[in-house]
Amino acid sequence: METSILLIYKGGILAAETSSLSRSDCVLTISCQDGPGIVYAISKFLVENDCNIVESQQFGDRIAGKFFMRVQFEPLSSSGLDVECLRDDFAAVATPFQMSWRLSVASEKPRVLIMVSKVGHCLNDLLFRSTTGVLHAEIPAIVSNHPDLGTLAENYGIPFYHLPVTESTKSVAESMLIQLVEDFKIDLVVLARYMQIFSADLCAYLEGKAINIHHSVLPSFKGARPYHQAHHRGVKLIGATAHYVTPDLDEGPIIEQEVARVDHSMTAEEVTALGRDTESLALAHAVRWHIENRVLLNGTRTVVFR
Repeated sequence: METSILLIYKGGILAAETSSLSRSDCVLTISCQDGPGIVYAISKFLVENDCNIVESQQFGDRIAGKFFMRVQFEPLSSSGLDVECLRDDFAAVATPFQMSWRLSVASEKPRVLIMVSKVGHCLNDLLFRSTTGVLHAEIPAIVSNHPDLGTLAENYGIPFYHLPVTESTKSVAESMLIQLVEDFKIDLVVLARYMQIFSADLCAYLEGKAINIHHSVLPSFKGARPYHQAHHRGVKLIGATAHYVTPDLDEGPIIEQEVARVDHSMTAEEVTALGRDTESLALAHAVRWHIENRVLLNGTRTVVFR
């Protein structure tokens, strides 16, 4: 089984981040109203199609009465799978349970468009993870409302699109963004510290396929230099939140959060650097879990099968 490894520094410890996703695997995710027979029906279907389950996770939300499941499986036949036929056949299983479902192939790299403004730590982290194979994604384009990070994109050999945004050009810039999403067949848009607010129409267009990152000292410290504001107030904990983009600013369903403790001896610059680390890690986890189909929406919340 193929495994990607990246050493990450967290809390003074170098830890190995690995992936159990073999490129020959398929992943089935489902959500539906809870009830008897769901797991049996899925397992029976996979056995009948000569598939072996290598990872299975499920969650029943008793309050909402909903059931969520992620099944990772491999074909046992040497000839592999006809995935399109498998999808067609599974529809007959899903219909009686009124399932929302997705069947994906691990060998297919999701196409990710990254948006950024002037600060590049999250962008650089995602590009590095993609280059090393930890993040199994293809990044065909980077979009920014400023030209500052064009050189970084060039270093990685990725096309960089400068789309300036002003009050009078906002709608034009969003139309151009949508065109890029369609032209590049983008599966996910990542706002890696992109400091512009999407319109309600654009949020609706990207529903469920746009992830944002922001520092978690909101709403206490709004505006410029939030970590400096937090340092001035003697904050002891800082963090970051990665979430899906919705019209409610910074209030979409949360995928991941990271937190770090602030020491009294730290300068404002050290607190800022620590905050950037939490932002990079939270966003990287959220993007990876999304592209590995580990995140399922549950109303205003998420179910994350790590």
